[in-house]
Amino acid sequence: MKVLLKEDVKSQGKKGEIINVSDGYARNYLIPKGLAVAADAAAINEAKNREASRLHRIETEIREAKETAAALEGVVVKIEAPGSADDRLYGSVTAKDISEALLAQHGISVDRRKLQLNEQIRSCGSYTVDAKLYSDITGKINLIVCRK
Repeated sequence: MKVLLKEDVKSQGKKGEIINVSDGYARNYLIPKGLAVAADAAAINEAKNREASRLHRIETEIREAKETAAALEGVVVKIEAPGSADDRLYGSVTAKDISEALLAQHGISVDRRKLQLNEQIRSCGSYTVDAKLYSDITGKINLIVCRK
């Protein structure tokens, strides 16, 4: 009997897969526990539509990440922070500060959680901040920190 898995089933398959199992296993275990449904035309069509939707969403996210990475190329963000005379800041520049400055100065929206700071920025100077936009797509932001 062919069934469409609604959940991951150990040693059988992953959620969304159509597998062939014995009739008794399907009727007595998988279907009553809600782990699977019979693979009729409607269930198969729904699974195909769900998979197509997932692939389209991934494709859209990758395209947006590439566009953002291209927009970040050559962008210089300037942040003014309060500091002492010896170019030490009283606080530090955070990913949130960088994200807000990037949006205000260049109109590019990057979530603060995607910015990767290698170290805390506590002094004036020039820095390069990586933005991990997707699993293998990164952008670089040139950051200049100066005293107010």
